[in-house]
Amino acid sequence: MASTHGAEVLVASNRGPVSYEVREDGSLHARRGGGGLVSGLSAIGPDAGALWVCSALSEGDREAVRRGVGEAGVRMLDIPADVHADAYNGIANSVLWFIHHMLYQTPLEPVFDAEFRRQWASYETYNRAFAEALAEQASEGAAVLVQDYHLCLVPGLLRELRPDLRISHFSHTPWAPAEYFRMLPEDIAGQLLRGMLGADRLGFLTHRWAEAFTACCTRFADGLGETRVGVHGLGADADFLRARSHQADVRERMAALRAEIGAGRRTIVRVDRTELSKNIVRGLLAYRQLLDDHPEWRERVVHVAFAYPSRQDLAVYRDYTAEVQRLAAEINSQYRTADWTPVVLHVKDDFARSLAAYRLADVALVNPIRDGMNLVAKEVPVVSDEGCVLVLSREAGAYEELGEDAITVNPYDVVGTARALHEALVMPVHERAERTKRLAAAATALPPAQWFLDQLGALKGLNG
Repeated sequence: MASTHGAEVLVASNRGPVSYEVREDGSLHARRGGGGLVSGLSAIGPDAGALWVCSALSEGDREAVRRGVGEAGVRMLDIPADVHADAYNGIANSVLWFIHHMLYQTPLEPVFDAEFRRQWASYETYNRAFAEALAEQASEGAAVLVQDYHLCLVPGLLRELRPDLRISHFSHTPWAPAEYFRMLPEDIAGQLLRGMLGADRLGFLTHRWAEAFTACCTRFADGLGETRVGVHGLGADADFLRARSHQADVRERMAALRAEIGAGRRTIVRVDRTELSKNIVRGLLAYRQLLDDHPEWRERVVHVAFAYPSRQDLAVYRDYTAEVQRLAAEINSQYRTADWTPVVLHVKDDFARSLAAYRLADVALVNPIRDGMNLVAKEVPVVSDEGCVLVLSREAGAYEELGEDAITVNPYDVVGTARALHEALVMPVHERAERTKRLAAAATALPPAQWFLDQLGALKGLNG
């Protein structure tokens, strides 16, 4: 199935670098995305023979495929919407995400019933569509970099179709410890591991996640076999962030935020999607505990919380978003004074406003239950104007690199988190500045373009 004029480097991911919307007049409007993969592919240059294979996610995307509209270097797959929904929401986001982030309320879930098996068949179909497209488009011996938990079966399926290819898979999530992973039905767990082990090389964000995967292979497969495992801790893009955070719209958002906060007050900032693993509710509870334990902070500090809705097509996420809003309103109702609103909550995604909050933050609260990396922890120190204390969960992947200069918290310990917030607020200015400098250096050690190129180089450098 090798293409004589195929791509030399291929990236496969659920979401691609471009999306389309159909306008009222029937025309298609393209919107470019960003992120580490976009930076990485740009870094290898336009003459590298690269191709990005992704899924059509919206009706606009599907219409673009039907009309034959697209961008050079991108192949969008029009997988049936019902198959994608089962694979993406039914399996990737409701099973694999929950397993790797250890989110299940085990008295009630998971339930691996006939409906799960039906959705799993869609996940197989979805992965097979990617494998076949990659096999068709790749030149002899090409390098294929498969991304994330949506496409765990692709390496194994692709290896059967094209044994000549060099294949890697990168996990942007944590990997579940063996005792949690074994909740999956044995045949499904085995299929996932065999799919991953079809790769020549597997990449993870931290040593902890790599070791968890290796432990699962030892317990439930015949070890790693010929597959190599590497760690690539994705860093923040300092040049982009610093330039973007000083543009006019960010300055406007800073002025608006200052007006909401009030003159002379300290700020505790968090910026997250309302993703279950981000632990926003316990963060709000910890802030309330701070106000109870240290009444001297009342009217002197504001919790600026940006909680941008995520996966609202899943009921559990809608419920979680509602609980975040309810609790913020309850805290404000309990403590608000004539000129002080304790919690400034925004739920509409606004990147410029997020950067404005980064620049203003005295304390950044990053307290996930479990996170593959958490780039917010890395971005805030890079753009902070006056230096910012990072209160960081030990369960964030970023802890491996940033923990030494952060105040570490157990994400389940609300009283301990409140104590950490107080410690952060009273930290001397010089210490805060020194910590921020070291955090920024660690956070930018492997910027997105280099992160991608390192993986590509490691894959191409393998023997055989």
